[in-house]
Amino acid sequence: MSHTLYPPRAHRLHRSELAVPGSNMGFIDRAAESAADVVFLDLEDAVAPPEKEQARKNVIAALNEIDWAAKGKTVSVRINGLDTEYCYRDVVDVMEQAGDRVHTLLVPKVGVPADLYLVEALVTQIEKARGFETRVGLEALIETALGMANVEGVAARGGRLEALHFGVADYAASNRARTVSIGGLNPDYPGDQWHAALTRMIVACRAYGLRAIDGPFGDYSDPDGYRAGARRAAALGAEGKWAIHPSQIEPANEVFSPPAAEVDRARRIIAALREAEAQGKGAASVDGKMIDAASERMAETVIALDDAIRAAGRG
Repeated sequence: MSHTLYPPRAHRLHRSELAVPGSNMGFIDRAAESAADVVFLDLEDAVAPPEKEQARKNVIAALNEIDWAAKGKTVSVRINGLDTEYCYRDVVDVMEQAGDRVHTLLVPKVGVPADLYLVEALVTQIEKARGFETRVGLEALIETALGMANVEGVAARGGRLEALHFGVADYAASNRARTVSIGGLNPDYPGDQWHAALTRMIVACRAYGLRAIDGPFGDYSDPDGYRAGARRAAALGAEGKWAIHPSQIEPANEVFSPPAAEVDRARRIIAALREAEAQGKGAASVDGKMIDAASERMAETVIALDDAIRAAGRG
């Protein structure tokens, strides 16, 4: 094992992330009562330019009037891009008026590590000026060719960064990729054309202690397609996926939760290895298969996730 280690920067249950337009207060209220682990209140793509200012006011009101933490939720705000005239006001207004109520800011279209420095500098100054004792985290959307080309550098930046998200729609546009729907599979490609990009992002996350979250699946009338995409992302190591419609929350929670049989086996692996250690052995057998220290690390990951789900009361 290398002496250079990056422990997880922030532990949050993050199986499902419901996207909610900041322009719709009714949607926001319903999101607070949903089963989503994370809710992001959107000021960017889901809000038309004439509605940007009102959406910002709505989001600030929702942060102050709804006790998201008491509802067991992480609440995030997706600000507008750094190349827009809305971004600075999103950060300043949200942080000054609700900086002790929001958990993370989601920064879209991050291309280079310095993009995060700009937002972090503003957040740090406002927290100091307002005397907030809470610390707002940052999450980055990797959704451009530039962002994916620099994803390792973005992940390694440190600071407040907690997670990377794969923004498949803008990523497809940036690469001029032919796709049939947001997150959907092109039948002309032999397999999953998002596999390579998602894998690269996940590896960067795991190397530097970040959460890795898969992005949207646009066809919410296709639950089987959504579930299949979530399973592929989970197989690669992602720990959650966006839900752009409430109907996608339940399958995300299901796919990214370890099944009871898997949790039971993980606990039996730990018990068998403890027994083997007591006998001076470095390996053991469970269900006719050899297990060792690597098995223990995988089992501990499963158990930790199950414990987090139970602690949140969402078993």
